[in-house]
Amino acid sequence: MVDVPVDQLTGVVDGARARARGQLLEAGLELFGVYGYAQTSEQALCDMAGVPEEVLWEEFGSREGLLTALHNQITTAGLRAAEVALLSEGMDDCPMEQRFRRLFDAYVSAVTQDLREARVTFVEVLGVSPAVDAHCKRWRDLWTDFLTGEAERATVRGEAEERDHRVVVMVMVGTVHELMAHHARRPRRARPNEVSEELTRLGLEMLGAAPKTE
Repeated sequence: MVDVPVDQLTGVVDGARARARGQLLEAGLELFGVYGYAQTSEQALCDMAGVPEEVLWEEFGSREGLLTALHNQITTAGLRAAEVALLSEGMDDCPMEQRFRRLFDAYVSAVTQDLREARVTFVEVLGVSPAVDAHCKRWRDLWTDFLTGEAERATVRGEAEERDHRVVVMVMVGTVHELMAHHARRPRRARPNEVSEELTRLGLEMLGAAPKTE
């Protein structure tokens, strides 16, 4: 009998789990993003992923847990894209309007390049359960912190009105998500640049800094 090192066995098991997890995430994206969360059963998810239902329960706890994991994955990609845009060369000297436009360009592109991702993130998570609502609220709070920092930076530079920015930004974040849900539901999809232009205008108006006209 040939002895196999424990760490090698562990690596094989971890690799199999990672593949199964990835297959479930891809199945969730396809079924939730095309047919909808309410129309998708756990059995359908597992059949498409090619794994037993026990794997779904072990990795995500439930169909709802898989939805939350997908939302987290997509929204994280959107936030990271916005952060990268704001850290790019020359952004420190950009006026608020350009910073907002580049931020929203990066964010919208990241979360809408796959239409299934847009539907999962802005439509299918709505009204699922208190737990999913709480998960989405944590993300809105994170975006509120992120954009409040941008608003305060603009105020210091004299580009936005002096006010309680957190309250305004909380309203803005909620409105941004409503607009994204609206566009995700529409049969004729708006182009990403049209959506980011709309979001930029909204953000500037709510912060008291209307976009400049040519």
